Amino acid sequence: MLLSRRRWRRWRRGRPFWGGLFTILAGAWICVLPLAPLKIMLQQGVAGIPSVLMGIVMIVLGLTAWFSPAQRGLAGVLTTLIATAALVLSNLGGFLIGTLLGILGGGLMFAWQPYAAARSAAPSTARSAAPSPTTSPMESPTTPPHHDPQGAQP
Repeated sequence: MLLSRRRWRRWRRGRPFWGGLFTILAGAWICVLPLAPLKIMLQQGVAGIPSVLMGIVMIVLGLTAWFSPAQRGLAGVLTTLIATAALVLSNLGGFLIGTLLGILGGGLMFAWQPYAAARSAAPSTARSAAPSPTTSPMESPTTPPHHDPQGAQP
């Protein structure tokens, strides 16, 4: 039990979990709303097709953020754009609930950064303050290397 809880926590922290969850909920809300009774719907007919398609795409983007965290930036931007478009194309974006959840999820996915492991070794005080020829002028010799799965440099 304890081991599975640790594994779940490690999996959840290794990806934009909450952004993906809000995006999946937004996609489900926007996708299911056209299937509601006519009394609840604002528009019906061919206008329901974009709602279902946008909802499915948002669900796929949420799952992409979970299972491919390196694609979080693109998924976050696309989710925000689709959620904003759903405001016009899909019954006020699922009566605003789907749009708000989608914008929140897209923003959380875009802003999420990978968790950096804590460094256990203390920095050496024997190093000189002058930069060595191997370090770039923008880096100080005490700055730890930056790791980003997308390859961006600080």
